[in-house]
Amino acid sequence: MAFLKLGRAALGVGLDIGSGYVKVAVVDHAKGGPVLTKAAMASLAPDAIVEGEVMDPTLVAQGVRALFQSAGIKHKKVVAAVGGRDVIIKKIQMDRMKEADAREVIGWEAEQHVPFDMESVTLDFQILDPEEESSQMWVLLVAAKRELVENRVALIQEANLEPVAIDVDAFALHNAFEVNYPEAMSGMSGFLNIGHDTTNVNILESGIPVLSRDVAFGTRRLREDLQRERGLSADVGKAVLEGRESSPNVETFMAERAAELALGVERAAAFLQAGAASAGISKMYICGGGARVPGLAQALGEKLRIPTEVANPFQRVEVAPGAVEFESLEEVAPMMMLPLGLALRRAA
Repeated sequence: MAFLKLGRAALGVGLDIGSGYVKVAVVDHAKGGPVLTKAAMASLAPDAIVEGEVMDPTLVAQGVRALFQSAGIKHKKVVAAVGGRDVIIKKIQMDRMKEADAREVIGWEAEQHVPFDMESVTLDFQILDPEEESSQMWVLLVAAKRELVENRVALIQEANLEPVAIDVDAFALHNAFEVNYPEAMSGMSGFLNIGHDTTNVNILESGIPVLSRDVAFGTRRLREDLQRERGLSADVGKAVLEGRESSPNVETFMAERAAELALGVERAAAFLQAGAASAGISKMYICGGGARVPGLAQALGEKLRIPTEVANPFQRVEVAPGAVEFESLEEVAPMMMLPLGLALRRAA
């Protein structure tokens, strides 16, 4: 599912434009299973993107161009994504009909579920049970403000790249999880993408996304709290969050922040679990820059009372020799889940 689809190629280039970093993954699909041939990332100027909103498109486009040049990526066709509060994902039920007929009436159905002016949004949908014979069908409805999609396309073009698809963050993450953690596609599982400003909460039931919410929690907030509460400098705070330095009683600090994040996750999932036949989330996976914070995954698992694991986007994806230039692929792997998911999708 994507808001913009313009073709298919054997090479997939996933571009993740985050609040703190720009990341890119290149995947070769020509040899059967996916092979990562390049992965790179670069930090953005502070406040170039705040809470998902691009404050300086020209500066961000320059950062994207510089990353492609330094990584030696010459392929110009990329898959990118949008997310945040201007994207709505909802599982709805409607009269069973053919996909072509559903496309004719999906706008009317969306009016009942999307809190945006229909004239200002781009819609897409997917029938979840096409083989069933009941009179009703389940549909995954996605709506994004058209301006959000258009701005992302314009930014990519300003970086001298060509967007072949604009996807949704949650679906790109789902792609990467489905490849690397097939066991998570049964029962109910969750995955958190802990970014610079925001944590994306995603819950799957039988492999189908049934909840996507954003929680105002990220590594920027953790660093600022360390500065304010512990008197650490910005550089030392960042080093502590990356595990390069230690700080007294940091375990207590992480436990307190994990409790805050756990509460946000529980609130997001409360109505879903209350109305579901499932026994609840059986396992949580975390990725993003926040997944690298020492002790956070363990503390979060203890607060949620479910097994919690730092996800590895390359667990079942072959990595070609020379594909990465990082000192430690394991260290940065959680940050590459979204760009890998985009590169895996290509364009439909």
